[in-house]
Amino acid sequence: MRTKIEEKFSNFFETWMSKLEEYVQHHLTLKKEDKSSDEEVHYVPLVNKLTQHHKDYYTAKWACASEDVLAFFTPVWLSPLENAYLWITGWKPSMILRLVDSLRKGQVPGATSLADLSEEQVKKIEGLRSRIRVDEEKVEREMERQQVAMADRKMVELARLVSLTKNGEHLAAASSSQINGLVEMAIKELLAGLEKVMKMADCVRLKTLKGVLDVLNPMQSADFLASSSVLQIQMRKWGKKREKRSVDECENHK
Repeated sequence: MRTKIEEKFSNFFETWMSKLEEYVQHHLTLKKEDKSSDEEVHYVPLVNKLTQHHKDYYTAKWACASEDVLAFFTPVWLSPLENAYLWITGWKPSMILRLVDSLRKGQVPGATSLADLSEEQVKKIEGLRSRIRVDEEKVEREMERQQVAMADRKMVELARLVSLTKNGEHLAAASSSQINGLVEMAIKELLAGLEKVMKMADCVRLKTLKGVLDVLNPMQSADFLASSSVLQIQMRKWGKKREKRSVDECENHK
């Protein structure tokens, strides 16, 4: 049974992914038409649309997370395969830089423009990689801090008091309702901490995306965004296919 937020974001995500596929198809059309001689006119609008599309995702994500942040740590709208590669509710920023490397080395068909990166561009990408690595470590330390907070003295004491209350023992210091109120307050603080670290991670993701686009020219940016979109789209298709196969196998064994 899905919660209201899970249902709401699942619907949004399906629509968002469908639109992403439309942008990828538009990119393929541009490539076939060979508009490289006028890339400013033909590729800038597509890059702007894709960039805004990603911003729209985080706007919707943050709005829903303010109501139920836990939904994004166990996203029901993703397949198990997609979930396996999540880094604090999304893609790991350094993965995008690895994709740039693959595109630059010609390991991904259809993105030949990135094979022509200048020395200056490569230098800037390497500088961005170093900064993003530091940012990732900051986010991971904060996530670790949030996880360790679960076992701090206050939480342990609350767990003990709740256990005593459920066992029917009399507590002179606080009533059952007061203890429940303290538990709710503590859980609220934990959730606020998770929302904070999620937004920290998302900000690094957006910073990485912007950093790469600032280095690339319009055609390179379009190739990069299309390639990253294709990777996301195909990962989703593979994940859904595998999930369906697993379900079918379970049904056959009943």
